[in-house]
Amino acid sequence: MNRNTRIAFACIITALTFAVTIPAGQAATSHEVELLWPNGAPGAKGNDDGDKPSLTIYLPDKEKATGAAVVIFPGGGYGHLAMDHEGHQIAEWLNSIGAAGFIVKYRHRNSGAGYGHPAPIQDAQRAIRTVRSRAKQWGVDPGRIGIIGFSAGGHLASSAGTHFNTRYNEPVDEIDRCSCRPDFMILMYPVISFTEWYTHKGSRANLLGKNPDKELVESFSNEKQVTSETPPTFLVHADDDKVVPPENSIAFYLALRKAKVPAEMHIYEKGGHGFGPGVGKGACSSWMVRCADWMKGRGLLDKTNDQGE
Repeated sequence: MNRNTRIAFACIITALTFAVTIPAGQAATSHEVELLWPNGAPGAKGNDDGDKPSLTIYLPDKEKATGAAVVIFPGGGYGHLAMDHEGHQIAEWLNSIGAAGFIVKYRHRNSGAGYGHPAPIQDAQRAIRTVRSRAKQWGVDPGRIGIIGFSAGGHLASSAGTHFNTRYNEPVDEIDRCSCRPDFMILMYPVISFTEWYTHKGSRANLLGKNPDKELVESFSNEKQVTSETPPTFLVHADDDKVVPPENSIAFYLALRKAKVPAEMHIYEKGGHGFGPGVGKGACSSWMVRCADWMKGRGLLDKTNDQGE
């Protein structure tokens, strides 16, 4: 039994365990918020709300549910979280196409007592593991769990999609037995590089500090971390983005292409930065349609009768 098979088997066992041990009447429902670490996050500096990363659960109507799920990382420069237009509105759209949405409130520089690396990637990996471990309970196919990230949340998502073989905290429970590799990625005007001229310096400073170790900067320049194991990716950017230039998405796309990883990229002429759903922003508002088409083309929205099995 190879490593991937062992991980998949462990996740199935974990999902089944959760399904039979959660007391009746206490199963999570849509829009419920759950702590990622009920007993405290690793490296927690306090006990305030910002010290407690969480998952907000959006489940589609059962008649519409396909079994696909997407873990959502709002942007905010690793200094705040745009939870509405890059969180709740995105989860509602996902529900409309039959996918479950899970919004991550991850730790950052201005949350709680203040957090940089490795707290955000710890929270991201834990979120993916949580959804995979609870797949049966939430009607999710554990082999169709993707991620979407916006701006700095796109950096976090691309980190989750390229650093999944590195464990950033010690296992604390059965959830941590699951794989944290996403099955697909959707990156929206993402911060990607920390070494090139087009990096978003504020995101880099908030995550790694003002004078970060050069090896750490190199490691989290995610265009340099792409391999053949990186998940298939859908990228969206605007050509007139002055905050996070489109070279970030272009560099990642070229790295995916070199590694022969399936990828699709849309660069709109106008849209600026942080357009979220893009309503009222012109052509860039069509990205949701294009993304749904991409997901359908990859079979991610095929309705099955064995979600969570």
